Amino acid sequence: MDSNGKQVARNLTLFGFFSLTASMVLTVYEYPTFATAKLHLVFFLVLGGIFWFLPVALCAAEMATVNGWNQNGGGIFSWVKHTLGERWGFAAIFFQWFQITVGFITMIYFILGALSFVFNWPALNQVPVIKFFGVLIIFWLLTFSQFAGTKYTARIAKWGFSLGILIPSVILFVLAIWYIIKGGPLQLSFSARAFVPDFAHLNTLVVFVSFVLAYMGVEASASHINELKRPKRNYPLAMFILVILAICLDTFGGFTVAAVVPAKEISLSAGVVQAFNYLLLYINPQLGWLVKLIALMIAAGVMAEISSWVIGPSRGMFATAQQGILPRWFRKTNKSGVPIPLIVVQGIIVSIWDAVLTFGGGSDNVSFFAAMSLTVVIYLVGYLLFFIGYLVLIFKKKQLKRTYEIPGGTFGKAVVSICGLLVSLFAFGISFVPPSTLPRSSDSAYLGVLIISFIIALILPFIIYAFHHKWGHHHHNDNPQHLSAQDVIPAVPPITRGEHHIVPEAVSDENETASKPAHQN
Repeated sequence: MDSNGKQVARNLTLFGFFSLTASMVLTVYEYPTFATAKLHLVFFLVLGGIFWFLPVALCAAEMATVNGWNQNGGGIFSWVKHTLGERWGFAAIFFQWFQITVGFITMIYFILGALSFVFNWPALNQVPVIKFFGVLIIFWLLTFSQFAGTKYTARIAKWGFSLGILIPSVILFVLAIWYIIKGGPLQLSFSARAFVPDFAHLNTLVVFVSFVLAYMGVEASASHINELKRPKRNYPLAMFILVILAICLDTFGGFTVAAVVPAKEISLSAGVVQAFNYLLLYINPQLGWLVKLIALMIAAGVMAEISSWVIGPSRGMFATAQQGILPRWFRKTNKSGVPIPLIVVQGIIVSIWDAVLTFGGGSDNVSFFAAMSLTVVIYLVGYLLFFIGYLVLIFKKKQLKRTYEIPGGTFGKAVVSICGLLVSLFAFGISFVPPSTLPRSSDSAYLGVLIISFIIALILPFIIYAFHHKWGHHHHNDNPQHLSAQDVIPAVPPITRGEHHIVPEAVSDENETASKPAHQN
């Protein structure tokens, strides 16, 4: 039985379910940020994995199986709506979408960092004006490429993941092992105390936000627990395997960058290319051309990935438009089923973030870290609502039936959710402390951009919701269609894939008419 009481086929295996989320474990873009934590990265990965990732995954799984909660498409909107109310449900899904408009900027910064190396053009990554237009051109070209529809999205995503992440990661790991075996000089000094951060210096802890970002989005896969064979056993097992694999791979990736690139030279947007440069030139000083080839592969692969992300995150906002919270205009699609108004608005917001972060942040690393921290704090507000909603479920709505429950009764559930809530609050608060890796002269720029941007992002969904009754189409609410496991593109990370189908209005109207009794047609 699914969460709506309907019989569903549980034909999703443990491996099949794991593959839906496995794209999270390779986070090559974040290796340079991990590297700035040096040996502390192990502590942060374990803290984030055990005390944040697992609580999100387990709490989401229970809420995904509550009877009746998926009648409006399921996902974080439905869960928060049923516990805290529609206004807060809309805020949660708004933050889930809005964070990716900032996330696009960090991704394109990464591309510019790679291209600046390929073309030996440092200004592309360092001069704000050039950087601004670089982001703008890349993003809008990729956005326009999706107007023709998502027919080839799966192919593009697989190609991008392989070329931009999988192959470079494998090469990086092999080179790192060879480098260590050959006795290459290491930029790290190992000691027992070096693995535990100094909590007395908050500015050294800010990098933790990058580790939280690496785990975000797992809640999008939780709804597929309704299709999973033996969910009580297989779901937590898949999550534990995933978190262990993520810790291992991210540790090795971060260590590789930290071990070969001097700490003062690490560029958050180009650090991976820097690592390849050090490793390959150590093998043979004549391999500079190969470094550029790999950098070009990464840039092209990430571009392909971004193109497959353009439509995915907007699915949640399309679902709210279907239910009358956004103006009906946002339900319009072109002949290819692409919600053009939503995508254009998304593009305008990304363009604004480009200007704010590039010109407001100043240097390469300041802009990158500010963008990353802003992504995290926006999304974390949604997670705070998520955990509070779960606590409401277990204390005030415990009578509701669900097919999956966190073991340990109410006490065990409370411990798990409060762990996730406390880590979320810690990550949220620490994000506003200027990182120690940035020059002190940049503190005001970092804080100014982050605080002002966050306040605007925080109030926007509530302003929109305050006017939703004026859109004039409450009578035309539709139930969004949630993605099933077979609809998911595994190469697209959960944080960017969205949770709902985009159903063109004409089709939606036809389905609505067909579902009515004959005397109502």
